[in-house]
Amino acid sequence: EAAQQTLKLNSGLTVYSDAPDREGLNELLARSDIQAVIVALPLGQQPDIVIKALKAGKHVLSEKPVVKDVKAALELVKTYDTEYKPKGLIWRVAENVECEPGVRAAAEVIHSGKIGKVAFFRLSSVSYIDQESKWYKSSWRTLPDYQGGFLLDSGVHSMAVLRTILPSPVASLSGHASLTKPYLLPHDSIQSVLALDSGAHGLLELSFAAPSSARFESLTVITGTEGFLELTFGKNEADVGWAVKTVVGTKDPKEEKQFYKMQGVEIEIEWFVQAVLKGEQNSVVVGEPRRAIRDVALIQAALTSGGAPVDIKKLVEEA
Repeated sequence: EAAQQTLKLNSGLTVYSDAPDREGLNELLARSDIQAVIVALPLGQQPDIVIKALKAGKHVLSEKPVVKDVKAALELVKTYDTEYKPKGLIWRVAENVECEPGVRAAAEVIHSGKIGKVAFFRLSSVSYIDQESKWYKSSWRTLPDYQGGFLLDSGVHSMAVLRTILPSPVASLSGHASLTKPYLLPHDSIQSVLALDSGAHGLLELSFAAPSSARFESLTVITGTEGFLELTFGKNEADVGWAVKTVVGTKDPKEEKQFYKMQGVEIEIEWFVQAVLKGEQNSVVVGEPRRAIRDVALIQAALTSGGAPVDIKKLVEEA
């Protein structure tokens, strides 16, 4: 009833579940009137359901992260590439950040060369998670069965920001991971140094262990030879979204500011539906599973580095 009211449907929804008196997932996937499914489940449960939906001939949009680690991700992608992609089935990973208008606007500025050649960068994402948070209270987050806990589950958003806006991929990473708050096992903070294929380098700070909600930061700064760009996530007077500030010029710098309302979830679903109905070639291509693997790889590298450099290309190719 709640879904019917929220979606403003004229008729009720058919509910499928594992309850003994109801039809379940097999019956749902057997319906010929369903072309595509969205899989939004705890991370450990998703891969089997993704494959089950693809086997049933359905296009799939599955929640990020792609899977729990690089090795498992590569195996899942290989299965898709060899068995289901040739059949014309679409599988996308729902990483809403790469669909955010503000993030894409920042990427356009950087990739156009407006701030010159990227020299160095910094991403800092620090937030406060307490035991009363709605994000913490889901059981699969309270006792995660995957590496990094919140750092993987939510941290891939920050990795997607870097993947979307930087001009070249991350080549290597060295860093340290730690646990400040015991209820955020196994880790809640990472600090790392990153080097790009292009030679640019930068700093990554990612933590969910702020002492209070007063310590919140979501800031990415990209510095080029002709200027710099700041991308900030937060609120303005009316909305939650992304602020993009660009400063260009070495003698008489000019500043531009623009705020973009957060709407990545709506956009990623819209583009997925377009791809299903019109074909990948007629849709904006986002959520590519192989690109999503790199987001997991950066988190995994930061968790396991222990201060030693990790070759990201080698990690992705040889996991």
